[in-house]
Amino acid sequence: QTGSGKTFTITGGAARYSDRGVIPRVLTYLYEKCKKDNTAQYSIYISFLEIYNENGFDLLDDAHENATDMSDLQKVAIMEDDNGNMHLNGLSMNLASSPDEAMNLLFVGDTNRVMSETSMNKTSSRSHCIFTISVESRKPGSDVIKRSKLNLVDLAGSERTHKTGATGQTLRESKYINTSLHFLEVCIMALGDVQKGSRTHVPYRNSVMTSVLRDSLGGNCKTSMIATFSAEKAQTEETISTAKFAQRVALVQNKAQINEERDPKLVIRRLKEEIKQLKSELSFLRNDSGDDDTELTQTELNHLKKKISNFVVDPDAAASL
Repeated sequence: QTGSGKTFTITGGAARYSDRGVIPRVLTYLYEKCKKDNTAQYSIYISFLEIYNENGFDLLDDAHENATDMSDLQKVAIMEDDNGNMHLNGLSMNLASSPDEAMNLLFVGDTNRVMSETSMNKTSSRSHCIFTISVESRKPGSDVIKRSKLNLVDLAGSERTHKTGATGQTLRESKYINTSLHFLEVCIMALGDVQKGSRTHVPYRNSVMTSVLRDSLGGNCKTSMIATFSAEKAQTEETISTAKFAQRVALVQNKAQINEERDPKLVIRRLKEEIKQLKSELSFLRNDSGDDDTELTQTELNHLKKKISNFVVDPDAAASL
């Protein structure tokens, strides 16, 4: 429900450090965990998508860093491949090597968000925003990559026109917000029915938001929801509706598995090295060098011992003899 503290919960307030929200706390925690893990190398990428009036926009578009209007931002198109995977064409992935860089990206994206004043909220979010943290990890010398993605979503609040008194552009925004939230609830209810076995289809394509969050709702994922309520008596109906929605979300159960895949470039490089080594061994066994089977001279023995010694102390893991 609008004005209940969703954006403050997710991003936090700027006045005090203790008021920081879920995203800043997650970033600090994630980078600390990656720094302590000495068994793997980590790469963290940040994306920030805004869904305004059923259109996607990249809030971290470098070409329009100081955007003053939505039309200045890069538009994001949703595409689906043959396997049913969703791809966001036009959404940038920004490498963040430190928590400070990630926090700066959050600040830049927040600055570009669409906010306006309504009768119920002076700084009302007029769009849904999805802050995505993509993590890749790889153990040294291994060609296996683990990939994970964390979508932190700040939903715009549902609004009742007779309470907000919205007109014009604000009314148009409210219609899109309420419609997308309705389709989100439809997907949550469908996921519950799928688990019961009473249906097989989940209508993710009904809205941009559910299409983007497809793999975060019923895919290979773990999903958590924070429901914010208004304590005012006048908002009792919305509070009950929010509680029922949260209850439906809690009933959805997914089983997440580790996303592992082999890096094709590393696999090819390793196979080429193996082929080269095998060809060398084969050539030696066939005696293709043309040498005879006579005993080695002392000079040749000294030369070979020197090569062996150099190979033993060589710190390069890819060194070969």
